[in-house]
Formats: sequence, C-alpha cells, structure tokens
Amino acid sequence: MLETRIYNTDTSITLKEKEDTVAFLFNHLEQYGDKKEDITKAINFSLKVSDPALKPMPLGGFVLNAYMDNRLVGSVVVNKTGMSGYIPENILVYIATHRDYRGKGIGKQLMKKAFAIADGDVALHVEPDNPARFLYEKVGMKSKYIEMRYSKK
Repeated sequence: MLETRIYNTDTSITLKEKEDTVAFLFNHLEQYGDKKEDITKAINFSLKVSDPALKPMPLGGFVLNAYMDNRLVGSVVVNKTGMSGYIPENILVYIATHRDYRGKGIGKQLMKKAFAIADGDVALHVEPDNPARFLYEKVGMKSKYIEMRYSKK
C-alpha cells in the first residue's frame, strides 16, 4: 500500500529524509533532472529554509513523498510562485517515480494529491521528449505556452 508524507512549514523533514529525497530525485529524474544543489534549493524554497542561495526569501510550498514498505518510490516538490491568474500560484518543480515502480499509477496518484494540497493552480515545465508529458495530460494539464529562456552567463 502506498503511504504519502507531506513536508512543509508545518510538518518538518529530517536531515536524512531531505538528503534521501534529494538523492532520489537526482537518480530517478534521469536525463530530465538537475544538479543536487538545484534540487536542494527547490526543496529549501518549499520548506522556507534559510538559504543564502535563495533570494528573495522563499515563499514556501511542499514536498510530497510516497513510500511502499518504507521505501521511497515517488517524490514531488512544489514551490509557491507568489503570483495569481497570469502566472499560476504554484510550480511543480520536480516529480519522479522510482524506475522499478513506473507504470503502476504512483505518478498519477502523486500528481492528484499534489493538486489537492496546492493552494491555487499548478504549472510545470516539461521537455517535449519527456514521456511523462502524457501523464500530465492524462491528469488534466494543458500545454499553454512554449517556455523560452535567456540565460545571462
């Protein structure tokens, strides 16, 4: 049976749970993931953890983890945007299911639970070749824009 745990400013996460979540997302996002430092920043933002790398002060959000037999099998990180209407109130930054548990509905359950927990609408960014895009469409997400970025390096 799938057990979920929500971590936010009201429900703290232990250092070990946080490290496990970062490692899990790093490993199971595969080619669609980010560096561990960036995953950590997103989690810190969602938990409003003081972090000099986060400016301005984090607005919060939540981390939703799924466990089967005490094994981490799925994770979602949602950050609040501080906006409404023209930009959704939340951005789903990361979602991953353990590669051995894919195709069992865990991702779908996590998405639905994340939508229920989030206060307001939820956006996410997905690469066009990411097969998870079909899951996002199944749970009712629509592709409204193509995101483009300019990076100052």
